[in-house]
Amino acid sequence: MFSSRRQFLANLAAVGSTLRSVTANPSGKPIGLQLYTLDAEMQKDFSGTLSKVAQIGIKEVEIADNYGKTAAEWKAALNRDGLLCRSVHVYDQDQPPEHIMSFASELGARYVVTSLNAPPEILSRIKGKPDWTNVVTAVGDMTLDQWKKSAAMANTLGEQAERHGLTYAYHNHNVEFKKFGNATIFEMLVSSTDPKKVKFEMDCGWVSAAGYNPVTFLQKYPERIRMLHIKAFQAAPPNLNLVGPKKPKPTELGRGKPDYRPIFAAAEKARVEQYYIEQEPPFTEMSAIEAVRTDYNYLHELSS
Repeated sequence: MFSSRRQFLANLAAVGSTLRSVTANPSGKPIGLQLYTLDAEMQKDFSGTLSKVAQIGIKEVEIADNYGKTAAEWKAALNRDGLLCRSVHVYDQDQPPEHIMSFASELGARYVVTSLNAPPEILSRIKGKPDWTNVVTAVGDMTLDQWKKSAAMANTLGEQAERHGLTYAYHNHNVEFKKFGNATIFEMLVSSTDPKKVKFEMDCGWVSAAGYNPVTFLQKYPERIRMLHIKAFQAAPPNLNLVGPKKPKPTELGRGKPDYRPIFAAAEKARVEQYYIEQEPPFTEMSAIEAVRTDYNYLHELSS
């Protein structure tokens, strides 16, 4: 029994505050995870890793590999753990993108995502299998005209995605912040692509590592940036290396840069629909799943 109406209201307010702290997430949206963060774990234990992700409190995942599973198998696994997938990265360079778009459509995703989009003449220079390191190395030498071809490829992917009932988004790294004249490659890609068919998944960590503020682009392109990748790197001078020993050093959220409070404030004023934790390997201070939990807790507490 409360001794007074004032005490009753005070207790009610305290309960409300507690509930808000339990349910609060940045921008009022569920915290998502790009499963590339747990790639090694997913390779070893597909179902068990998804269950661990759900146990942390994560509600949404973004796919970067199908791990040999069909869309039906993915749907069953996601439903079992109460997870939602709205975005799929094109994960296999040996398959035509439309094959993966069919997978994404059957899965019930909304977005299909690619990055870099190296033109054929760039890929033809690669000796052996065009793995990620080889592709990135070749992309580092691309001219402005070749980046414009990359933008044209994004428009084509946007048209293909539309035929599958999907929306296409381009995902940046740090290399897109090389400048030609007064503009970055990222800005050229935005201005050279069809606003109706090409959206962007801005990786805030890579933007920051390149020496730029993600808020700037959220304010400049509020209609185009629809998803965010949330990652951190150790504080260091601007760096456009994407592979090799000189690339930025990854860390857990809250232990490096950027500062995410102003980023989420800007995202709320833009048309950002979803965001995903993504931490780059290697995991030096804790296991990958522990790092995901640390990242989740950081975001969960950011709004409290």
